[in-house]
Amino acid sequence: MISIIILTKNEQLDLPNCLNAIKWSDDIHVLDSGSTDNTLEIAKSFGATISSNPFESFGKQRNYALDNLPIHYDWILFLDADEIITKELQQELITAINTAPEEVAGYYLCWKMILDGTWLKHCDNFPKWQFRLMRKGRARFTDFGHGQKEDLVTGRIEYIKEPYIHNGFSKGWHQWIDRHNRYSSHEAVARLNNLPPFKNIFASHSSLRNPALKSWLSRLPGWPILRFVQAYILNLGFLEGISGLIYCINMAFYEFMIQIKMREILRKKIVNTKEQGQFSLSN
Repeated sequence: MISIIILTKNEQLDLPNCLNAIKWSDDIHVLDSGSTDNTLEIAKSFGATISSNPFESFGKQRNYALDNLPIHYDWILFLDADEIITKELQQELITAINTAPEEVAGYYLCWKMILDGTWLKHCDNFPKWQFRLMRKGRARFTDFGHGQKEDLVTGRIEYIKEPYIHNGFSKGWHQWIDRHNRYSSHEAVARLNNLPPFKNIFASHSSLRNPALKSWLSRLPGWPILRFVQAYILNLGFLEGISGLIYCINMAFYEFMIQIKMREILRKKIVNTKEQGQFSLSN
């Protein structure tokens, strides 16, 4: 069987659907970071084991869960509250853990981004992969941008192609914009300080290729516009109607926020360098 860990903070809207879809697991953990709504009451009503830890980053929170939660099984699935495991994916997960060779440390999973009932297959560059299903003790997580990626993996990582549902807009555009304003600050730092090797742009695996593409392309002056053109026109995002248009405009704006924050960071570094140089000369 599979142990499931869900990271939460004020998730009373999404958590019931998430938990309802994973009743097949008898080892569900909710790791909360200070909810003030009914999140914990909902988790209790579903029989989940509840723990708490202040949130610093996704990578650190997932590692805290690996180190401190009373996990029963050898396979661990990480979820967010706005994600839903379908019956089809449930079967794929069970098949995967029952047939995985010992050298397999875990699996990348992909999602179906949903906006107003529309699957944004084209706009969201489906499939996008994240390391979510792992064998206990065979990997860690490290922060990357506003999210996380796998780290210290012992063995190889395979892919499960059946997607889960990601309701990333369930709390409304106000919450999405506020969250992505914070995310853009983390992304700006990561793309400047953790630039992947240029060769990763040509990697066959999107888990390597996509971070490299974003980090390198975000240095181009017109990248936000190119991001819109790529998603809405070249990737046929216009086929997804008004939902596709709204999503592509907002993702282009998100890239714009990242870009201007990168520029701001670089300007501050230049100013600080000049000030340090002037201080050295004066002494």
